[in-house]
Formats: sequence, C-alpha cells, structure tokens
Amino acid sequence: MQPGNCLRKVRERLGLTYRDVEQSSYELASKHGRAEFVIRISRLADIENGGVTPTLHKLYTLCALYQLDVFEVCQWYQIPLDEHLRDGFAWGAKKTHLGATPYRLRIPLKFDPACDPRRTASLTRMVESWGEFEGAIMDGPKHRYGFVGTEDCWMDPLLRPGSLVLVDPNQRAIELGPFRNEFERPIYFVDLRTAYRCSWCTRDGDNLVLHPYGLSARAPQFYRWPDDAEIVGRVVGVAMRLPERQQ
Repeated sequence: MQPGNCLRKVRERLGLTYRDVEQSSYELASKHGRAEFVIRISRLADIENGGVTPTLHKLYTLCALYQLDVFEVCQWYQIPLDEHLRDGFAWGAKKTHLGATPYRLRIPLKFDPACDPRRTASLTRMVESWGEFEGAIMDGPKHRYGFVGTEDCWMDPLLRPGSLVLVDPNQRAIELGPFRNEFERPIYFVDLRTAYRCSWCTRDGDNLVLHPYGLSARAPQFYRWPDDAEIVGRVVGVAMRLPERQQ
C-alpha cells in the first residue's frame, strides 16, 4: 500500500476531515511558531492521492495529529530511521565526533529456558524473541555516543579507529591511579573545540594532558583547561571491530 493511502486510512479511521487536519495544523504551527507545520487541504490531498512526499515539518504534523510512530511512518516512505546508527557506524567519518543517541534499543525479551547466564554462549541462538524499547525511557539524557574517526589512531590498538563509544557525561572528573592494568585506566572523550579525541587524561596545573596508547606512536598533547579542552565524559562502553588478518 502506498504511504499516502496509509495516511488516508488512518485519518478516516480517526474520523478526521481535511478541514479538521488543516485547522489543527494551524494551531500546531502557532504553538511552535513555524508556518511550515501547516497542511492545507490541497496539500493533504496531494499527499494522500498524488504521491507527494510530505516535508519534515508536515510529516511531524501528521504523526502528531494522527498519533503515529514517526519511525513507522518513515518506514512507509522507505526511510529506515531505525538503521541510522548502524549505517553511520558502517560508513564512519574520518574524524572523531559525538553522535546522536538512538531513541530505540533492540533488546531481548525472551530467552531460551536452557540459557545459563554463567556460561559463554551465542546470544543469537539463546534469544527466542526480540523487541523495541525506547532508549529515552531507559537512559534519558544520561549517556552520549561518540565515534572514533577511521583515521584516529590515538588509542589504537586498545581502542581501534571506527569504534563506537558510550560516554557518561556525569563522570568528568579525572580519576587518579594507581591502576592495576591499562584496562582499568579510564578513557575520556574530550572536546578540543575544533575536534574531539578519546584518550587517557591527567592534569598538569592549568593544562589538560592527553595521553595516547603506548603502541600508537603518538606523543602526549597539552591543552589549556578549560579554554582549549574540556572533558565531555568518561567512556563506559565500546563497540568495535577486531582486525582481520591481511592475506
């Protein structure tokens, strides 16, 4: 079924006329102070019957008035919003940067009764059903996501280029050692004003010192704190690909 037909059926099911939608869209536009939210009768007819794709503002209006899931409506138009984080991870940028937090998380809802959490196992085989969970409900603004640029070898091979990192902005204070090993030493996501970097950090007076991983062949860098560098948060999770042996 065409997206316009789907929207028409929803409108009819709700008992809304073209005039109702137009009037409500004016009220929504007035609330947000943007005329782009308005959907006139002729435009709504074009969307439903003429194959016209609504703009972002008008798509928001329709989803709000019809109480539709914007992710589902975008699927009608073959826009896979659920895949944006995965696609961004697959075609990562060269420079390290902060990324958008996903609003949805795919979580296991039901495990195989034979699943023993004490043993290493294939999660794919152990999960009987998966479901979508709103990330905003689960984490809210607590965590942010960062992407280590494909040309950022600062912490390689401990944190490989192209890694996706989970950053906790509530942990910004630099933790002092001693640490039992390099894996216990906190890694921080740092805002350098014109760029970002993941690194170990220490303070030297008014300077923030960024320490690279020893095998990365990089030298420590000094930045005036907080004028030229500021800690966004501590890296508390990471998803990265392991290197493949070159033939």
